[in-house]
Amino acid sequence: MSLSAAAITAATTPAYASTTNYVALGDSYSSGNGAGSYDGSSCERSSNAYASKWAAAHSPASFSFVACSGARTADVRNNQLSALNSGTTLASITIGGNDAGFADVMQTCVLSSDSTCVSAVNNAENTMRTTLPGSLSSLYDAMRAKAPSARFVVLDYPHLYIITSFCIGLSNTKRNALNAAADVLDGVISTAASNAGFTFADVRNQFKGHELCSGDNWLNSVTWPIGDSYHPTALGQSSGYLPAFTSAAGAALAHSHAKDS
Repeated sequence: MSLSAAAITAATTPAYASTTNYVALGDSYSSGNGAGSYDGSSCERSSNAYASKWAAAHSPASFSFVACSGARTADVRNNQLSALNSGTTLASITIGGNDAGFADVMQTCVLSSDSTCVSAVNNAENTMRTTLPGSLSSLYDAMRAKAPSARFVVLDYPHLYIITSFCIGLSNTKRNALNAAADVLDGVISTAASNAGFTFADVRNQFKGHELCSGDNWLNSVTWPIGDSYHPTALGQSSGYLPAFTSAAGAALAHSHAKDS
């Protein structure tokens, strides 16, 4: 953990985190795919993931880590919601990227022309705007029903690229299109979280200056294993996602504590 992340953690997480029953839901960005130190399951859960790091630092009363690489909203509903119950007091999630076909879009943009990439991005954005809002709303309602006393933190996705003239790989046409798609996706997620009364944590500012092509990347480019590509590194989890979650969780828990007092 960076010094700044440690300072944010200490400053924004209340002492009563030790009484928290925390559940980490979501997709590969929550499981820690790309950050190494996996649990050996196909879900690619990492001890370097922000949820694991938060739990290790704050020793909640219980911690259930069920986020899974490749998960879509339907997978969370079918395979992860059983981890929530009436005793859950805090839950986190990243979800939506796979519903929009993130892996297929990235493969298309890496292997195909600018126009083919932009077309794939446009199709994904259409899915984000038309289908995803309903899927998120339904999922968030189901989460609330399973854990009516919990505070929920919804995190989004960073820009993949900083735009510069001196970076090998994809064209800036592709990079700009992918960044714009991240903004559409994050906007949809933010609106759905707000509508559900969930806390939204935007990671884009945390990652600013640490995108691919920055020279100080907190994201994997094309790498091996291939599934780690375009996911946060261990540093991206600890210095990008962890501070964003810690701040949001601290505020959510404080609000819940004040409400119950």
